[in-house]
Amino acid sequence: MTDIPQGTLDVMVLQCLHSMGPLHGYGIARRLEQVSEDAMQLKQGTIYPALVRLQEKGWIVAEWGVSENNRKAKFYSITRTGRKQLVVETTQWKTLAATMARLLKVTE
Repeated sequence: MTDIPQGTLDVMVLQCLHSMGPLHGYGIARRLEQVSEDAMQLKQGTIYPALVRLQEKGWIVAEWGVSENNRKAKFYSITRTGRKQLVVETTQWKTLAATMARLLKVTE
């Protein structure tokens, strides 16, 4: 299991909502675990503060709905501002990943 580096959860949630559409918090956590091939385990104490933070920034919005288990749940969606931020964050992460790849290649 991998610890989530600080600052990465926001971009992961934004990407998840961008690609999957509206999801509730549990669905977001499970999808991120699935995509990571269970390398990450997200607890409610991790995902929900991130969702509140993203809402406060205006990058996502929440709306009450009914889950697949027929329970009331908050469904989160990415906003236009969130999509713009996702582009910024994605560009920064791609640059960082390319830089790390070059640095790690040098040390081989």
